[in-house]
Amino acid sequence: MELQGVYTALVTPFTEDDSAVDLSRLQQQIVHQAEGGVAGVVPSGTTGESPTLSQSEWQQVIETTVRTAHQNGLTVIAGTGSNNTSHAVSQHLFAHQAGADASLQVIPYYNKPSQEGMYRHFMTLADSCELPIVLYNIPGRAGASLSQETIRRLAHHPQIQAIKDATGGLEFLHDTVLYTDLTVLSGDDPLTFPMLTVGARGVVSVVSNILPDQVTAMCRACSDGDWETARAIHYHLYPLARDLLTLDSNPVPVKSALHLLGRDSGAVRPPLCKPSDEVIERLKKRLDTILNDSASEISSA
Repeated sequence: MELQGVYTALVTPFTEDDSAVDLSRLQQQIVHQAEGGVAGVVPSGTTGESPTLSQSEWQQVIETTVRTAHQNGLTVIAGTGSNNTSHAVSQHLFAHQAGADASLQVIPYYNKPSQEGMYRHFMTLADSCELPIVLYNIPGRAGASLSQETIRRLAHHPQIQAIKDATGGLEFLHDTVLYTDLTVLSGDDPLTFPMLTVGARGVVSVVSNILPDQVTAMCRACSDGDWETARAIHYHLYPLARDLLTLDSNPVPVKSALHLLGRDSGAVRPPLCKPSDEVIERLKKRLDTILNDSASEISSA
């Protein structure tokens, strides 16, 4: 499997009272991503509020996403991770049976296993079926991080093919590219452009929920070696990308932004809650600025 370009970390749309998943709106959002030119979508990750989905809701999200995305020519990397190895295997197998193209497997969170424990966790998953695995290293949320030694051990397994790097810097990416054949995807929108310049092949993006065409254009420009255009788009998107990850916990800002654009109810599930009026006002101003700049202005910047 070859991964390259933009894979949108989908929000999970809820009804206004957050009591149910709005599957119709989920389908609309996936079609919007296809129209924006992304390579694929990632349901039920951090941005998809996976911790608050019931098992039946999670299954519905995966099945709906696979069906709709494939109808629109998109790759699906299903969020199937857990800090319980047997549960992660069960979800991994379900995603495989549902027709997902790959599985996004986060490092076990909260229980903070040793490097050997994480190695055995991911090897158990990789041995369970032939669904390709994208490792997800996000120490800021998980409280633990894969070491480079462990990644090199895991990279020998044919089903472990890529890693989403959300470590917040370039050093981890540099060593992964240098010492393994894993495809690296940026897991941090503000760092996507610099990561692409030193070996990443794409991004699992939050901001592409809003502007899939522009994130795609930046990645395509990098792939084409048009660094001037890519840099201009990066600087254009950077303030919004930063705000979506810092004004409140992800996905509160991106859901609020989509609500302002009429594309989501804005509802999040507890313990997340809607942001302050100050955050909403800042998002309004940021969206006005971003959306009023034309693509031609960006490209010629």
